[in-house]
Amino acid sequence: MPRSRINGNFIDKTFSIVANILLRIIPTTSGEKEAFTYYRDGMSAQSEGNYAEALQNYYEATRLEIDPYDRSYILYNIGLIHTSNGEHTKALEYYFRALERNPFLPQAFNNMAVICHYRGEQAIRQGDSEIAEAWFDQAAEYWKQAIALTPGNYIEAHNWLKITRRVD
Repeated sequence: MPRSRINGNFIDKTFSIVANILLRIIPTTSGEKEAFTYYRDGMSAQSEGNYAEALQNYYEATRLEIDPYDRSYILYNIGLIHTSNGEHTKALEYYFRALERNPFLPQAFNNMAVICHYRGEQAIRQGDSEIAEAWFDQAAEYWKQAIALTPGNYIEAHNWLKITRRVD
């Protein structure tokens, strides 16, 4: 049984009802509808912390989804799960893939910056300041892109850029 039919909380049930109505009235192919169902089920599983199930649904959604914009969000969510699991290299790969399809995802740039900043901090703890600076410079570039897309957001990142003199 699809997860969308067994959701227990009010918000998930409401979302499922609205999504089902939209799928009926918006002209879409059966493949697009099926892809959306997998995506929706993936989001539900992810919100409950069932990452393995979410990934299965997202992978199936990417197999079926042909629209680059919609695929970008699926790929972004896969990146989120890999980030949560501490699989930063995989996460970066999926954020890159999402941005290839949709270069207007500030949250992907932000998450990439957070990973780079974390790696810079790791390099400092290991005593490698040169590698740390390279990671911090990369984080700065990603944060600049996120901020350019959504001015006024990512205030802490903007402050970090100012404090570290990485702002143009």
